[in-house]
Amino acid sequence: SAVDGLILPPPLCNSQPLLDLVRESGLPAAAVATGLPVEGMISISIDDYAAAYTMTEHLLALGHRRIGFIIGSSAQTASARRRDGYLAALAAAGIEADPRYLAQGDFSYRSGLAAAERLLSLGDLPTAIFASNDDMAIATIAVAHRRGIDVPYALTVCGFDDTPLATTIWPELTTIRQPVAEMAGAAVDLLADAVAAARSGSEPRVQHVTFDFELIRRGTDSAAPLD
Repeated sequence: SAVDGLILPPPLCNSQPLLDLVRESGLPAAAVATGLPVEGMISISIDDYAAAYTMTEHLLALGHRRIGFIIGSSAQTASARRRDGYLAALAAAGIEADPRYLAQGDFSYRSGLAAAERLLSLGDLPTAIFASNDDMAIATIAVAHRRGIDVPYALTVCGFDDTPLATTIWPELTTIRQPVAEMAGAAVDLLADAVAAARSGSEPRVQHVTFDFELIRRGTDSAAPLD
């Protein structure tokens, strides 16, 4: 049976060769959870920049000033948007970003372990680490536990996405909720409309839909420890 439309989640929605191929095919397509709208396609996302800004602002309000940040995969557009939101919130608070507190990850648990090891080996330890997704945040908590660093009282850890893992670990993870199920549902509905339009010969509407995110406070954040 022929394919009528395509849904492209990360990292597929960030693969330029694939996007070019899909555009050439003329098939209706929807990019889901992409950091930036994809030209000529339905795009469903949250505002990754604003979400990371909001989380960093939350950490600043708790008194944290040495805030580590674990960057996501450089191949995904959402990663740079989240990093830029973090940097902008620091700048707005008059804090100069210290490059030592930025560690590169790739959204995997293993990359989170390596990034957390680096951040928690600094002479001037961060009092908070904000990871670009839950997997890397959970890896950070594991490294902290292994090093005898109390989460959250000695180290606040926050994630991004609100995956099921966020509530299966202890302490439960403070994170940004990205409404993935609703976003996927919207992608299916909009794609069905686009397929119907293509079949009837009318021009399908290209829509860029932004969903609301939510900061979910659980057990891994607290006020900055007193130096």
